[in-house]
Amino acid sequence: MSGLNELTIAEARDALRKGEATSVDLTMACMTAMDAASALNAFVHPTPEIALEQARAADARIQAGEAPAMCGIPLGIKDLFCTKGVPSQAASAILEGFKPEYESTVTSRLFGAGAVMLGKLNMDEFAMGSSNETSTYGNAVNPWRRGNDATPLTPGGSSGGSAAAVAADLCLAATGTDTGGSIRQPAAFTGIVGLKPTYGRVSRWGIIAFASSLDQAGPMTKTVRDAAIMLQAMAGEDPKDSTSAEIPVPDFEAALTGDIRGKKIGIPKEYRMEGMPSEIEALWHQGAEMLSDAGAEIVDISLPHTKYALPAYYVIAPAEASSNLARYDGVRYGHRARLAQGDGITEMYEKTRAEGFGKEVQRRVMIGTYVLSAGFYDAYYNRARKVRALIKKDFEDVFAQGIDAILTPATPSSAFGLGEMADADPVAMYLNDVFTVTVNLAGLPGIAVPTGVDQKGLPLGLQLIGRPWAEADLLNHAHVLERSAGFVSKPAKWW
Repeated sequence: MSGLNELTIAEARDALRKGEATSVDLTMACMTAMDAASALNAFVHPTPEIALEQARAADARIQAGEAPAMCGIPLGIKDLFCTKGVPSQAASAILEGFKPEYESTVTSRLFGAGAVMLGKLNMDEFAMGSSNETSTYGNAVNPWRRGNDATPLTPGGSSGGSAAAVAADLCLAATGTDTGGSIRQPAAFTGIVGLKPTYGRVSRWGIIAFASSLDQAGPMTKTVRDAAIMLQAMAGEDPKDSTSAEIPVPDFEAALTGDIRGKKIGIPKEYRMEGMPSEIEALWHQGAEMLSDAGAEIVDISLPHTKYALPAYYVIAPAEASSNLARYDGVRYGHRARLAQGDGITEMYEKTRAEGFGKEVQRRVMIGTYVLSAGFYDAYYNRARKVRALIKKDFEDVFAQGIDAILTPATPSSAFGLGEMADADPVAMYLNDVFTVTVNLAGLPGIAVPTGVDQKGLPLGLQLIGRPWAEADLLNHAHVLERSAGFVSKPAKWW
């Protein structure tokens, strides 16, 4: 078989079971593609020895006849997941040289299911960013281009390396994390599927924390079916994570019936943003028509507190970040600044953090520390928490009216050029999360599905938001949308 790295998880699983390919074949094909794609800067810590060892073990397991669906599938792992004995830096200079002595629950489950780790993937530093331009490893680059324009484009963030690697067929799928849209926005920018599960569906243990009440890991894949297969392996209760839910994990792939007759799809009027490109407005309308043609009922709904979501998010997330990042002090692990004679522990903390944290992380830590400070705690942080409760209630009220899923745009634009926004107003960059942050604030599942291309030939995605713990239904709705849209475009290879 040729083009093994281009297979989906489902196709590779079938090929492995039929003996048409081995996991070693798949892994070698991906590693060859990785070697040829240095221009994308997606993989930052390749692990070829581990990959081949895992692939050989997977082949033995498949031959024995008792292999789970993910067995033998080569994956990329976002640098936010701790992987035993492998650099896990969260793309930050402050964690340089850190090799954990433990494995995150998600990677443990994936490796337990027989998946193969090709290496660690680029990302925004500590997952703070929407364009993968805050990484200590340098920018990850989108494999897509605007026609014949050679301007390098962002793959989105923070899971930019994951998105670029999957879109360029360097791996069959990748792990991502989503705090305010960091799976769904890069998925939309690169023409792949990105699923953020319900908060608590997937364990956060061993994932380097950004904002603990918002972070959630999920799969980034080539198809909705692949997302269902991979989520099955990742999900489940974990005694090490008190926020993981004791809820059974259904068979997500079996839920992909393609039947959504009688289902109610909500279209929130508040998501019709001023200045939204006409192409995204048109795509949104087409997506609603596709679901309607499949038998769903399209219902106009209101989520009245949507306009407060971004301000609330950019108070709560930096507040939690400032608390979580206080542990990085240069004492136990990671970078420690060189001190001058007479410097004490205070100077060591100050110099280490000044050298170790990038500008965007410093900005968010300072915002977070400010909103948590004694004089401003009630004015900012407590008020943002109250707004969060109102946003959550908006969704609860809509679902109580019988709405099964909500359809919105995934992003306010297609991928933009690297450097086009990062050095301008940071608030303009934060607006990239306008359609995604509500989902994290409410703890709901959301999925980005590629559904079209803009005039420049760049992919555009739509987002479906589901009821809590209803990933199975959400995936089925996404499956119908994916099938109706028929998106099969791939980036023209230039790297």
